[in-house]
This record gives sequence, structure tokens and C-alpha cells, in this order.
Amino acid sequence: MAVMKVIEVLANSNKSWEEATRKAVKHAAKSVKNIKSVFVQSQSAVVNENAITEFRVNVKITFEVN
Repeated sequence: MAVMKVIEVLANSNKSWEEATRKAVKHAAKSVKNIKSVFVQSQSAVVNENAITEFRVNVKITFEVN
């Protein structure tokens, strides 16, 4: 039986929600090993002068604990 743990991470990007998600996983991987999945819990964006300037994600990252 595997023991899994879930952490919540917030990330942003000026390009896309996909890039923000990749950044969240990359950052979490610096201190967490055995990442198995990422779940995008929510997405939002910052708008300035009628244009999106920042994409934000709130993700849940699941990893296996040894």
C-alpha cells in the first residue's frame, strides 16, 4: 500500500495557465520527491487596461511518501 500526501501550491505566469501549472510542479519538485499528479483546483487572471497580464493557478500536488 502506498502512502500519498497532498500539498496546495499557488503559482502564476504572464503567458498561460498551463505555464503557471508547470511552474508550480517545478517549484514543488525542489523540495518534494515522487510527485505523481497535479490537480488544478482553480484558475484566475489579473486584468489591466482590458488585457490579461497574469494567469494564476491554485493546484493540489500529490506525491508518494516512503
